[in-house]
Amino acid sequence: MLVLLFFVFALPSLFLFILLKHRNNGNILLPPGPPGLPLIGHLHMQMLDNSAPRILLWKLSQKYGSLMSLRLGFWLTLVVSSAKMAKEVMKTHGLDFCNRPALRGMQKLSYNGSDLAFSPYNVYWREMRKICVVHPFNSNRVQLFRLIREDEVARLIAKISKLSVNFKTINLSEATMSLTSTIICRVGFGKRYEEEGAERNRFLELLNESQALFASFYILTIFLI
Repeated sequence: MLVLLFFVFALPSLFLFILLKHRNNGNILLPPGPPGLPLIGHLHMQMLDNSAPRILLWKLSQKYGSLMSLRLGFWLTLVVSSAKMAKEVMKTHGLDFCNRPALRGMQKLSYNGSDLAFSPYNVYWREMRKICVVHPFNSNRVQLFRLIREDEVARLIAKISKLSVNFKTINLSEATMSLTSTIICRVGFGKRYEEEGAERNRFLELLNESQALFASFYILTIFLI
């Protein structure tokens, strides 16, 4: 019964929403881009091409230019692939492009953008930036934790050297992630997680899951009952 109600009420509303979106977007002059599909836009292109996203975008830029538009679901996305265009976006028109899209995962994990990284550019963000520059990110505080950084880098180099002598491989991505997370833990919590152990494994699982949620897409389903 719920499925029948969904098809009767939700689908017409969905198609009406899509029609209005396309009608509104038709008045916007967009940069060139590949043709997309209804609903999903260009989300299918990564599934059809096994290349890494950066390689796929580079291939598309060779055809459509250094300024290209894509549509990821209902999100219009501007792809910049040249130094000249990047300067225009990040410097000349920086205030127009400085805000991040309010994705669901980012909003949940950052308490609705109350941190410095995911807050929109406004009075609150400027005040937060002043506080961070004066207190946690000043040069004296950075030099205060220099010994921690040097110690962790020395530990990593020693580990890589030991593995190389024994002709064993090492995952540099995981090693770099471990290095940065350990430095942050020692600076923020005064504690170093050991190489093995349930506590460290749980911490790394939560860290990897949080990073995945920050960059994920979510489908919001609304049931009309």
